[in-house]
Amino acid sequence: MIRSLRARLHQGHRTMSWPDGPAPELPAAFRGAPVVDAAKCPEGCRECADACPTDAVSIGPSVAIDLGRCLFCPECERSCPERAITYSRDYRLATRTRESLVTGERELVLADALDEKLLRLFGRSLKLRQVSAGGCNACEADVNVLATIGWDLGRFGIQVVASPRHADGILVTGPVTGNMRLALEKTWAAVPAPRIVIAVGACAISGGPYAGLPDQQDGAIGSVPVDLFVPGCPPHPLTILDGMLRLLGKIESGERAVVGAS
Repeated sequence: MIRSLRARLHQGHRTMSWPDGPAPELPAAFRGAPVVDAAKCPEGCRECADACPTDAVSIGPSVAIDLGRCLFCPECERSCPERAITYSRDYRLATRTRESLVTGERELVLADALDEKLLRLFGRSLKLRQVSAGGCNACEADVNVLATIGWDLGRFGIQVVASPRHADGILVTGPVTGNMRLALEKTWAAVPAPRIVIAVGACAISGGPYAGLPDQQDGAIGSVPVDLFVPGCPPHPLTILDGMLRLLGKIESGERAVVGAS
């Protein structure tokens, strides 16, 4: 016992200081919010849209990227002959509405806080029931890591609970397969009102790479009302936590990410 206590004291403080201090270092391969420079787009070019595996890129008067469909793979960036699309290091991606995730030249409006009544209820203590609705376990892993000592989700009053009866809302991952749709809806119904829903990852938002397939529901929005969308495949734990803290008013709301013309 004494040896364990000595080892713990030797390790020192291991929980990151963010958001009061600097954000943790992101991996070298990290891809954040995409940046579109429309001035570089060759007229009539569709290379980026044709290369996108989930049809997240569309060409109209300008290039639009649906971050809810985006897998953050480098195919659009690689295919563009003029490098009009690049990926930034900006991890801030969560929004309150599905429509806000469709962006391009305009800036991405980040999630704002819950209304005053819900903030009074959930601002200091938010209990979530996690529902893996057919996910591959990547988003699930990045949610679960938030409970480790380095991230320490509990210091913000956020906790994942076992029973929906003890929850304030649900956190959904996966495209909502046919076998999981009823389970998701029953979990939602079992959470006492008022309640919230957080959709984490491209699958939970749009079906991700499985969009349009008959044995899944193209995400959670067709089964339950969603209050926070966290895009990515999977989203980095920092992106997930940033979205949650914005929803709870613990980070300034209304900020705009770097998405847009450079």
